[in-house]
Amino acid sequence: QVQFVESGGGLVRPGGSLRLSCAVSGGIFSLEIMGWYRQAPGKQRELVAGITTGGALNYADSVKGRFTVSRDNTHNMVYLQMNSLKPEDTAVYYCNSVRDAATWSPLYGYWGQGTQVTVSS
Repeated sequence: QVQFVESGGGLVRPGGSLRLSCAVSGGIFSLEIMGWYRQAPGKQRELVAGITTGGALNYADSVKGRFTVSRDNTHNMVYLQMNSLKPEDTAVYYCNSVRDAATWSPLYGYWGQGTQVTVSS
């Protein structure tokens, strides 16, 4: 079973930065499209950013120009660099494999523990 372990969240002031990491195990990472998702209180989980096996990128409009997704196939890691953070970025962030690059929906029906990002002054 593929497992996801997210880390790197925290409390940051508006305008600050954080770098999230996701360690993936149990699958063939280099063959997986990967995505970062987030869920804010009272809201549905949404795609934030994704990266294909070939390095093509996809971002939610709300984070374009501020967030950067990357992957390290040698170490089975995916990262999310978040700059110019806003209070509306506050959420629990998760990674998951992606079903396809058309829908960017998560492949697996389970999630890691996520990492909390709180943007507040």
